[in-house]
Amino acid sequence: MATVPKGFLRYQVLELLNEKPLSGSEIMDEMEKKTNGSWRPSPGSVYPLLAWLQDNSYIKEVPADFQESGIKRYMLTDKGKQLLEEQRKLRERFAMGHKIFAPPLFGSLWLRIPSKEAEELRTALHRLIKAIFNLGMDLEATFSEEVLKETLKVLNETAQKFEEIDKKLQGEKA
Repeated sequence: MATVPKGFLRYQVLELLNEKPLSGSEIMDEMEKKTNGSWRPSPGSVYPLLAWLQDNSYIKEVPADFQESGIKRYMLTDKGKQLLEEQRKLRERFAMGHKIFAPPLFGSLWLRIPSKEAEELRTALHRLIKAIFNLGMDLEATFSEEVLKETLKVLNETAQKFEEIDKKLQGEKA
């Protein structure tokens, strides 16, 4: 079971509803697609969130004239669009901040390396994580097949180089 950061689902639901009206089950399907099948929110998290968003006038039901047989779809209100903009600004501020989340392992990963070199590694890793995070947010906001292909190429080449370096180290141990 995947764990997601607090507010992740609300932000993603707002983004999805900004694209088009959706029902609760369609939201769950879209989230599962967006995470390549690794996470599907439960009805117990989606429907109470939709109720809260509706109670607070961030979303509203699509008028009955535009609904398919009994499927209740929701759309953002102007207030919901404002909330989404605020959420986007918070995410942007987070991405631009000096500290960006890194798994605890990264802090202790370099313990046996002299401190100056470890600091250089941490700085480089921080830049890499921040660049990937920013690119992901920008690619999500403005999708480009060309940028996606270029990104995949760079990531695969980088992973291959790290694997080669690691093999070299493993060979030195033998």
